[in-house]
Amino acid sequence: MKTEKSCGAVVFTRENGMIQYVIIRSTEGYYGFPKGHMEHGESEKETALREIKEETGLDVLLIDGFKTADVHPFSQPGQPTALKQVIYFLAEFSRQKPSAQESEISDIQLMCYEKAIESFQFEGIKRVLHEADSFLRQHLS
Repeated sequence: MKTEKSCGAVVFTRENGMIQYVIIRSTEGYYGFPKGHMEHGESEKETALREIKEETGLDVLLIDGFKTADVHPFSQPGQPTALKQVIYFLAEFSRQKPSAQESEISDIQLMCYEKAIESFQFEGIKRVLHEADSFLRQHLS
């Protein structure tokens, strides 16, 4: 089975002592985090930083010590089903306003953990957020 690899990050900011996550909505209507395909010669972190900048306009700082993956079947019309692996890092931004890459993103919102979990359609992305949120609460109090 063909495999595809993408990289991105759970992006957050702190507002009034509260963690707010950057949640994107794809043009297909799915909620998630900024991510995209690796280009030849890029590292996972380089891909994540590039995709975050392209999709949200944000310059972020990757947080050391957090990395997780989501693997799920992926299909496109007329193509055989592939396995898609998405590597997620944790990234923080401050004093910037996200702006959506209109060709791929229909909306960007800042959401608290509870609202973000409710917006996700897939269990894998819920798990990624749960892991990131737990890491933040343990390491960045």
